[in-house]
Amino acid sequence: MAARTRRPVKAEPKCPDCQGDGETTETVRVGARKGRETGDRQAALCLTCFGTGTAPS
Repeated sequence: MAARTRRPVKAEPKCPDCQGDGETTETVRVGARKGRETGDRQAALCLTCFGTGTAPS
């Protein structure tokens, strides 16, 4: 019996905005009109790929 050769699995293209993580970080803004930036960062869902990490087609 001949051994089967497996085809290489194509890697899905990564999202250009989040580099495949599915999350981005944003600077926290405070103040009356959200004008002052703080040194803190928060995680946010990537809106380009909706958290999947793959490039939209």
